[in-house]
Amino acid sequence: MTTTTGDIVVITGASSGFGALTARALADAGHTVYAGMRLTTGRNAPQVQAAADYAQEHQVDLRAVELDVNSQESVDAAIARIEAEHGRIDVLIHNAGHMATGPAEAFTPDQLAELYDVNVLSTQRVNRAALPGMRRRGRGLVLWVSSSSVKGGTPPYLAPYFAAKAAMDSLAVSYAGELARWGVETTIVVPGSFTSGTNHFAHSGHRDAPSRRVRDQYAGLMDQVAASS
Repeated sequence: MTTTTGDIVVITGASSGFGALTARALADAGHTVYAGMRLTTGRNAPQVQAAADYAQEHQVDLRAVELDVNSQESVDAAIARIEAEHGRIDVLIHNAGHMATGPAEAFTPDQLAELYDVNVLSTQRVNRAALPGMRRRGRGLVLWVSSSSVKGGTPPYLAPYFAAKAAMDSLAVSYAGELARWGVETTIVVPGSFTSGTNHFAHSGHRDAPSRRVRDQYAGLMDQVAASS
């Protein structure tokens, strides 16, 4: 077990975008930051190296950790490793998420469920692994990266993502009331629409309409939205 003067911070979905930017900023501020990401020896190997390079160049404590929020086994292993190394987790940041663009009607129920799994159920997997330690110590901060869309979404044609974020936001509010008695604080961050500077839109999924009727009615619409954003 190692000791540090700053907080021990875990950020999910930190291979790129808000997650990577936040990880670097918190490491620069003197905290020990674990940037959670999946496929650390595969697709995200360059991101793992980028985090290591940043840590060495700036002399900060930034570490990539294998953490697939869609796998309870992966989540449990990551949290157990961090607690074994430091004895605690001070700050947990729920940043992992996925966005999909297209008319709401074009998504099947199973496709909606996939987005809920990434954006909502993933937070429950991580909470169940990390919160017991916070409650035992009587302190901690859980920070949820929400979206301004929960109060009425813009831009258009992101309904499945907006609905998932609204569900996550509601879960966060409920957790806030439950965790307060244990000294664990809750913060909800509500970013607006960032069309550049992150990979949010670049990595968003797209769904083909399930019927010719829907395809015909929405033909060319997403191209128009992209051109105007």
